Amino acid sequence: MITQYPIDSSDIGQKILFIRNQQVMIDRDLAELYGVETKRLNEQVKRNIERFPSDFMFQLSKNEMKELVANCDRFINLKHSSVNSYVFTEQGVAMLSAVLKSETAVTVSIQIMKAFVKMRHFLTINAQIFHRLDSLETHVTKSDRRIDELFDKMDTYGIEQKQGVFFQGQIFDSYSFFQKLIQKATSEIILIDGYVDLSVLDRLSQKKKNVSVQLYTQQNPKMKSPAITNLDILEFNKQYPSLSVHYTNKVHDRFLVIDQKELYHIGASIKDLGKKCFAFELMEDSVSLIPELLAKLK
Repeated sequence: MITQYPIDSSDIGQKILFIRNQQVMIDRDLAELYGVETKRLNEQVKRNIERFPSDFMFQLSKNEMKELVANCDRFINLKHSSVNSYVFTEQGVAMLSAVLKSETAVTVSIQIMKAFVKMRHFLTINAQIFHRLDSLETHVTKSDRRIDELFDKMDTYGIEQKQGVFFQGQIFDSYSFFQKLIQKATSEIILIDGYVDLSVLDRLSQKKKNVSVQLYTQQNPKMKSPAITNLDILEFNKQYPSLSVHYTNKVHDRFLVIDQKELYHIGASIKDLGKKCFAFELMEDSVSLIPELLAKLK
């Protein structure tokens, strides 16, 4: 079933669809936002297809294309298209910003992911209210303003979590939590994660300006090419200085250090948050544990 959510007054929010129990965006809409042709966007994806697994991107079936055209007026031109459209999840959008390699793509991708997170918050907290919104055809602008105010208050008065569990499928919730941790840092972020890719760099790009990042990961000899290349690091540093990457095989678990004050133990690689059930915990006595942990990495 394909559903279009009329609850966000922004252009981006109106283009988020619900297909195969996932929130996604159509290649045509993404190309328009990025300022490129749909054909060029898909060509770049095909050249980097190894970076787009099925949970990042998938192609619509013929029946899904018919339903898309029937439910969304703006896709009427696709009625006689010989090629079924591709759709991208939030993780796929993050990867698109990397393969398109433009400042516009990065900026737009961040806005899109914020819209994804906002939508997820609304669906989780106001599920019953949401089912009634389809019948509301008036006062849409006023309703949108109240929803925005609700999210602002949630962010302002939200209770800080020190430990908890995210369950399989809570991809947006877990990434939103990680983003809040990243944005807490005022001077330094240290991420220890043996398995990283470009989506992790995209998350780290949401840090505050002038916050340095140290990334400790491992080199996998089985991979034909590293998940993050020297060119990726160079391009990241051009926009979001400064990132330094260190390689170590001495750590199994994942840790996040914020400003040398808080040490979080995270039970899943950052690139896989929400794919399976995982837990996180703010370690007690973080200040005393951090120097010992970092010393063991060298």
